[in-house]
Amino acid sequence: MLVLGIESSCDETGVALVETAATGLPRLAAHALHSQIAMHQAYGGVVPELASRDHIRRVLPLAQAVFDEAGKRLADVDVVAYTRGPGLAGALLVGAGVACALGAALGKPVLGVHHLEGHLLSPFLSADAPEFPFVALLVSGGHTQLMRVDGVGRYEILGETIDDAAGEAFDKSAKLMGLPYPGGPWLAQLAEQGDPTAFKLPRPLLHSGDLDFSFAGLKTAVLTQARKLGDDLQARKADLAASTQAAIIEVLLKKSLAALERTGLQRLVVAGGVGANRVLRTQLNAACARRKVRVHYPELHLCTDNGAMIAMAAAMRLQAGMQQPTEVYAFDVKPRWPLDMLDTLGAVAA
Repeated sequence: MLVLGIESSCDETGVALVETAATGLPRLAAHALHSQIAMHQAYGGVVPELASRDHIRRVLPLAQAVFDEAGKRLADVDVVAYTRGPGLAGALLVGAGVACALGAALGKPVLGVHHLEGHLLSPFLSADAPEFPFVALLVSGGHTQLMRVDGVGRYEILGETIDDAAGEAFDKSAKLMGLPYPGGPWLAQLAEQGDPTAFKLPRPLLHSGDLDFSFAGLKTAVLTQARKLGDDLQARKADLAASTQAAIIEVLLKKSLAALERTGLQRLVVAGGVGANRVLRTQLNAACARRKVRVHYPELHLCTDNGAMIAMAAAMRLQAGMQQPTEVYAFDVKPRWPLDMLDTLGAVAA
């Protein structure tokens, strides 16, 4: 079975082809990705209308590139999958509309996919794929969650952010320091030149006794510290970046270890854009090695939003018998769609 996946939830347009077999994990045949970072930099953040218009321009050329790379034809597709939510409403509608139009034209079924499930299952595309069950640390954009994952569609949320997510803490703190958009990668790069102990910043909810997160207070502390530095901010910016990163990573690390201890599981999966952070990976690897816990990540180029994770999630759902695609081509999108409501709200457009 050949699954075409389309991702358009925010500021990346992704298209991919994934092949399933009778046994074993689905295989990535080809994928292509266009990032809108350069377009949005002038505005300091994502402009939804511009994002939607750019998805319209990019999605079909990217699809053609994917078919050319895989040596496949459009007629070879068995299922067309797309991101149904969460995300920007207009951006989601572009991917949903294209997917359902292709499905209708080909007479092939379509399947709406949860964006976060795509991230969650993206490590199964790597050479070192995990096995169920595992604890998952999902750290993408506006989401930070810890989950117990017993199988496809079998997710128990152990803890989640009550305000800003880790990715937002990186980006907003970077903006306060005057770093370009998107701030997270710039902050991480600058932090390599700084002292992570230079400033004493809070670790919100670190000792709360639960597995929830809160990063809004950290962002406020960074703002306060930046104002205190005044004209010295430029000279101390690397130290402030390193201290900010250290605070975020310590919370992610200790909460993840607590989740492993609480569940008794010996496998951790880290997914989402923040999962590409080098310091986070280094510290998680070291801490988990001491506890004889296996850690799995997506390939670095698949940490951000991409079509491969959408095609993979659809293929794994179909393989597990969790869902059936539909040949009803009317569609809707779900800009707000909690992962724990995935099956109660239905994952296929009706």
